[in-house]
Amino acid sequence: MSDGRLSVFKTYKLYVGGKFPRSESGRVYEVTDSKGKWLGNAPQSSRKDARDAVVAARKAFGGWSGATAYNRGQVLYRVAEMLEGRREQFVREVADAEGLSKSKAAAVVDAAIDRWVWYAGWTDKIGQIVGGANPVAGPFLNLSTPEPTGVVTVLAPQESSFLGLVSVIAPVIATGNTAVVIASADAPLPALSLGEVLATSDLPGGVVNILSGRTAELAAPLASHQDVNAIDLTGAAGDTELAKELEIAAADNLKRVLRPPVSRDHLGKEAHGADRPQAVDGADWTADPGTRRLTAFLETKTVWHPTGALGASGSSY
Repeated sequence: MSDGRLSVFKTYKLYVGGKFPRSESGRVYEVTDSKGKWLGNAPQSSRKDARDAVVAARKAFGGWSGATAYNRGQVLYRVAEMLEGRREQFVREVADAEGLSKSKAAAVVDAAIDRWVWYAGWTDKIGQIVGGANPVAGPFLNLSTPEPTGVVTVLAPQESSFLGLVSVIAPVIATGNTAVVIASADAPLPALSLGEVLATSDLPGGVVNILSGRTAELAAPLASHQDVNAIDLTGAAGDTELAKELEIAAADNLKRVLRPPVSRDHLGKEAHGADRPQAVDGADWTADPGTRRLTAFLETKTVWHPTGALGASGSSY
């Protein structure tokens, strides 16, 4: 009697509205490692999938943005806990996706988990950094407080399939926004597995929606979608024409746009009249991210209050 077993291959699906649909088009595409070895079939999302993801993100926005910052921090920390429990799976997927040794992939996964914890700690602190009471001449005071922008389309980095992915998703949702994420086209499997982690954490369905497929095909309808409030173009780094087209489309309803980073080398070339600068796939994702991404998709609301007067002297409080 043979003790051989039939191989049970993992079925990768989209993550939309807290559920795991296949692409409505029925399309898939093969994902391979750096040596051409088959890793799995990823859903090739359609424009309809993108629209469904926006609907789910908008539906989830009210509850997520209305939650306390402290509660959002607890939820993000829970995601980090769940990632820690599936660490070995992600080490394997990142090693395959990025052509890394197991030790280097482990370092990447550890850094990504630490990044979740870092952003979890910022949820109830960013308000003190970018908000405040403003001096006013008169019997008034006004308070400026940050509020989330809304539904954000995120083009995940193409080369950093997990650490870069986490680094662009976590700050968006930490500040109360909801996200429609387009995973790396060539290395989408860690992103699709992240959807499984989010589904089993305390994150409400629809707060993060993950699509796989061709970046340009999905980004175009999302950039022009009237119910998307902002777009992060990191995943368009290296394709300046696509980034430009998306930025023009985003201007139609005044979306906030976070442009992809540009390398110093290419900036130097332009300064000497050489080639136009080319966007690069992020900077060093292991570096301290600072607060730039936390503040990129926040709006400032300023509220005025009368202070009243005390007695005939006219002094105010």
